[in-house]
Formats: sequence, structure tokens, C-alpha cells
Amino acid sequence: MQSENCINQEFQQTLAAEVRIDGIGIHSGQTVEIVLKPADPNTGIVFQRVDLPGKPTVKADVDNVVETTRSTTIESNGARVSTIEHLMASLVGCGVDNVLIEINAPEVPILDGSASPFVEVIEKAGIQKQNAVKTYYILEHNISFVDEGKKVEMVALPYHEYRINTLIDFNSPVLGTQHAALKHISQFKNEISPCRTFCFFHELEYLLDHNLIKGGDVNNAIVVVDKPVTEAQVSRLSKIFQKENVRVTEGGILNNLDLRFPNEPARHKLLDVIGDLALVGFPFKAHIIANRPGHSSNVAFARKIKEHIKKNRHKQGIPKYDPAKAPLLDVHAIERKLPHRYPFLLVDKVIELTEKVVVAVKNVTYNEPFFQGHFPGNCVMPGVLQVEALAQTGGILTIPDDPEHDYDTYFLKIDNCKFKNKVVPGDTLILKMELLNPVRRGICEMKGTIFVGDKVVTEADLVAQIVKKPKVRL
Repeated sequence: MQSENCINQEFQQTLAAEVRIDGIGIHSGQTVEIVLKPADPNTGIVFQRVDLPGKPTVKADVDNVVETTRSTTIESNGARVSTIEHLMASLVGCGVDNVLIEINAPEVPILDGSASPFVEVIEKAGIQKQNAVKTYYILEHNISFVDEGKKVEMVALPYHEYRINTLIDFNSPVLGTQHAALKHISQFKNEISPCRTFCFFHELEYLLDHNLIKGGDVNNAIVVVDKPVTEAQVSRLSKIFQKENVRVTEGGILNNLDLRFPNEPARHKLLDVIGDLALVGFPFKAHIIANRPGHSSNVAFARKIKEHIKKNRHKQGIPKYDPAKAPLLDVHAIERKLPHRYPFLLVDKVIELTEKVVVAVKNVTYNEPFFQGHFPGNCVMPGVLQVEALAQTGGILTIPDDPEHDYDTYFLKIDNCKFKNKVVPGDTLILKMELLNPVRRGICEMKGTIFVGDKVVTEADLVAQIVKKPKVRL
């Protein structure tokens, strides 16, 4: 179990234990209990309405958003859950990818109006690393969203981490123009999660008149007073919320609470952006710039990002090959690593080598010996030799360095092998092997992919065993 918060992790994460939290729904006024439970890899964030017949579930996904008025609401399979954004942001901020959220009401509790209480219970449960790789989508160009009517502008820029800048401007003499920034998601807990939701006094009156905030409390929202109000209006608010001595401060904020940051409203808008963009459904890295964001715009932007990722994610992970760049290992260095020789050495050079990934190149020419019989007049590289080329590439990563070639490697299993396109003379194969688990007792589990250009031609999951040769006694 991991006790510390790990952000931008290589592997997916869930909770180490289940944890509960209770509170009041801000609009319904109902007492709500939610239980956060560990979930299997690739589950995502799923809500379950345990108060409904059959206990239906709804996945936290932008495709399931049905309403964005003052909060974000999702619905599917007859299960509807609203005000999910603060909890969603907390899960992202704590690095939780997979969780089942049991809830016994249609609304996530508002608590103190921030994300801090959710962060506290998540940390109480602990974070558990899972045996599944977390694959991020990396943007290659800008994705933008504009709503001229609301004067909203949002853009996602290519960036190597998850970074967000927000700007709010409500033409309010009290709030003015505010800016907030999150340089790295690891700052979420201390810099963003404590920031509470806010509303304007005149909005509060409208909501009360329409019976929309039955669970509202002057302690779970910053109330901004930027227009003249009467003593009678303030007195009415005091009676409704059963608070004494409610008054407007010189700064134009009700005296219900002190600001935690001078730009707390802008920081809360940034919190909402994190929660709503979590509904994209794919982990991605980008620099988000949001001018005048709101739930409606956030969700529309999330839809645009998801659509882009779905169209382009197949291109993710394609190695970049520059023939003019010197290789890390040429064919002679490869011969010192592998026991294979002509005509069975199927790797020409290595262009990338880390602890977990190796990328090699195989130039396929008409002079390959196997083309004499496979097939004359219709040359096609045998699929089994493509898999062998992947295996040799994996050996460069996993076989111990030994000039005497004192190790043999044997296939144990080949799973999920797919041949998607033919390999013919003139093709340059980019062979990528990724280590799925640490090598134990000589057992290597790797995912292999062969690219020609930006097309995947072959992929397979390979398991092999490295065995030291027995000593020959003379």
C-alpha cells in the first residue's frame, strides 16, 4: 500500500480501503452518505445509486452529462447524480483512477463548499498502485473552445504535464478580475482544494425564492455583495440560515467566513475545471487556459477534447524515427548483445533504450532470404518472423550483458497477436517492446508493437524465459 499521494503516476491507482463521508446536498437538503470503494484497473470513476432498485450505476463521463446548471449532473441506466465536480477534482488531485462511489441520494454533499473534505477521506483510505499501466494522451496541437455569447475562451496547449490557468471576470467591483494558476497537479491539495464555491447575494435570493438551495448554508459558500442591499434583505438571510449578526463587510463579502486566499473565487473556478475535465475519460497532459470558465463551457470543452483523443489516440506511442540520427546500438553492438546471426538476426539498430522500453529498427529489403519462398511474385514478410523480430528487440532490453552469450531465451506464451497490415520489401519496421512487469526468475512479460510509418502492422503480448546455459564439462 502507498500512503503518500502519487501524482502523474506510471501505473493506475485505486483506494487502499473503502471510506465513508456524510453531508447535506446543497439543492435537495437531503442527508447524503457516500462510500468510496477500491475498483479494478480500467474501471474509471463510477457512481452507484444504492438507494434505487437494482442499484444502477453511472460512469463519470462527459457522454453521460445531462445538466450543467450551477453544477454538473450525470445520468445513465436510471441513475442520476449531481454536484459531482468537487469530488471528481479531488480524485484527480489525489491521483485516483479507479473507484466505485456508492451514494444513497441524487446529489453529492456540498460539505464546506470546497474539495478539502474529500481529499482528507481519500488520504485516510490510502492510495494503492495497481498492476496496470496508466497511458496518458499527449496533445500534438492546440484544442480550443469559444463561446462568444458568454465570452468564454478555453484552450488546451501541448505540454508535458497537467497545468491550468484560469481567469474570471464577472464585471463585479468586489471581485474584479482574478487569476489563478496550477503549475503541477501535485499542488492541488494545498493550493486549490481548500477553495470554496461562491455566489452573489442577488443570486442567493433568487435561489431561495425558487426553493433551490434547501441545503445551503452561509458557511459553505462565499457570498459576494456587489450591489446595494437593504438591512431587511440581510436580516431575512440571517433568519433563513439561523445565523446571528450577518452583515456585509467593507470588502463586499458577507461576514460568514474569511477568505482562505485573496483570489479564492478564481481558484475555485480552477477546481471546477479540473473536476469537469476529468469527465474526458482519458488521462491527458496539457496546459489548460480557461477564460471565464463555467460548468457548461467546461463540459463542452471536455467533449471536444474527448472527441479529439478518440480520433487520434491510435497515433499515441508511435516512436519518432530519424534516419539521420546516430543509433544507440548499431548492428555490431547488437551482435555483442544477442546470440542471433545472419540470416536470423532481424534487428538492424536500436534507437531508444530505457529501463522499461526498447525501440529498434528493421529495414526490410527484397534481398531477405525468406522472400525466395514467401511468396515469389508477392513478397510478404512472414508474421512469425515479425514476432521473432519483436522478441529479439525485447532481448536487447532484458538479456543480461554477456560477451560469451551465456544465455538462451525461450518463448513461453504469445497472446493477443494481431497482424493488421502486410510487411513488404521497402518497409522500415519500427519495433517497440514495453516491459509490463519487472523480470522475475528470468520471466519476461512484454507488449510488442510494430509500426510502419504511423500504421500499426503487428502487435502481441509476449512472455519468454531467459535461461543461463549449463556449463559444459570436458
